[in-house]
Amino acid sequence: MSNKFLVAQVTDGNINISDDVIESIASFAAQGVEGVVELQSNLKNSVSDILKVKNAGRGIKVSVGEKEAIIDMYINVEFGSNIVEIAKKVQEEVKEKVETMTDLEVVEVNVHISGIHIKDK
Repeated sequence: MSNKFLVAQVTDGNINISDDVIESIASFAAQGVEGVVELQSNLKNSVSDILKVKNAGRGIKVSVGEKEAIIDMYINVEFGSNIVEIAKKVQEEVKEKVETMTDLEVVEVNVHISGIHIKDK
C-alpha cells in the first residue's frame, strides 16, 4: 500500500500524490540519462515481483515531508562511463522532473551506484 502526500489544498479539496507516483517520475527521469543501465531492485521489489505486483519505482526510496522530498536511487551504470557525471545528471534530471510535476521541493537526490554493466562483445 502506498502513502499519499498532501501537495496542495484548494477550494474544492486537496491534491494528494502517492509515493509510487513520485518513484515512477524519478525512475523514468533516471532511465533517460545516458549511461544508466537500470535501477537496482531491492527486497521489497523482489517480493512484489513474486506476488506479481507492478512497481515502476524499482531501486528508489522516497521520503516526503510537508512540501519537500528526499530521493535515494540505486542504479547500475555502463562500464567505462564517467560514474560521477552520470550521477550528477541523474540528480539534475530527477530533481527537475519531480519538482516540475509535483510542486514538491526536492532537497536531496542521493545516487547510489549499485553495479556496473559490461556489454557483451
